[in-house]
Amino acid sequence: MPGVVVKSIAVINQKGGVGKTTTTVNLGAGLAHRGARVLLLDMDPQANMTLHLDRQPELETPTMTHLLVDTRPLEAVILPTAIDNLFMVPADTSLSGVEQVLANRIGRETILREAFEDYHGTPFDFVIVDCPPALGVLSANALVAVDQVIIPMQAEYFSLQGMTKLMEVMELVKRRLNPSLDLLMILPCMVNPRTNLSSEVLAELREHFGQALARTSVRSNVKLAEAPSFGVSIFEHAPDSNGAADYRAVTAEFLQRQGLEPAPAEEVPAAEPLAAETTPPQATTTQATTTEAADSEPADSAAPPAQDALDESAADGITESSPAETTTRVSGPAPADRTTAVESHENAGERHHAAEG
Repeated sequence: MPGVVVKSIAVINQKGGVGKTTTTVNLGAGLAHRGARVLLLDMDPQANMTLHLDRQPELETPTMTHLLVDTRPLEAVILPTAIDNLFMVPADTSLSGVEQVLANRIGRETILREAFEDYHGTPFDFVIVDCPPALGVLSANALVAVDQVIIPMQAEYFSLQGMTKLMEVMELVKRRLNPSLDLLMILPCMVNPRTNLSSEVLAELREHFGQALARTSVRSNVKLAEAPSFGVSIFEHAPDSNGAADYRAVTAEFLQRQGLEPAPAEEVPAAEPLAAETTPPQATTTQATTTEAADSEPADSAAPPAQDALDESAADGITESSPAETTTRVSGPAPADRTTAVESHENAGERHHAAEG
């Protein structure tokens, strides 16, 4: 993968707790594990992405604030991470004052784009920007600088309400400041496939955005919520978890949408289908015939789907996996056949008594 044309992506949603940071870190780690050279930028004053990657910037550490306010070159603020091929520009709380500092500066929305254009260090295959939960100067810098946008969102109606404003801002930036800006995909995060609400919200998104809605959904998973406390991605923390499986699928779909991997033959969602709530199947009772007991086959258990919902964050109140459904088959004659057999037996007994009389 090294040597491909650089792509820059903003992970943005003005609503907090929808999985932006979780998606930024785990998508970046997934690409790095595939051999891509990836740079992550933390544009959120809360510095959650920085903490997720086990960095706690001190005052002398160059951060995103130094790049935006002091106009330091991009190569001067890049730090390595514990993951091979993955690099980052950290943030700290001083970033919260950047909007006021830049309020009267001409061209404040283009500072990050100019930093990209002036970068002369080792090329990166992908640059991913973790945006703050607000549509201010910081998010505007990200939208002006990048080529594509990923919108993580929860499958909830409050998340739908903010989509209109976000799309309006993206359209405005595209028209006036960045004609190359495109929506790459809308990524459902912290999805609970057992609820009607998830199905309804996803159906509405599919109706309005069509193919822009990702085939992959990230299921609610406690391991995704735990990983930041260990300062690692989901692939280091719990490589066999549903969260790791889901972000592998997100990484694959990301590369397919970039044209770097072949698309699947059929448009089958990588995550499990978001079916409506169902009542657990009734257990089947086995009846024995008069001659011998019916043999029952072992129950078949459907494994939980390999795919599941960011934030990460987004993740709170999370469950591990969907319960398996069990189907039981019963061998032996059908109920009607057993009734006929009993009646025939009774009739034979009556004829025997009649003959004795």
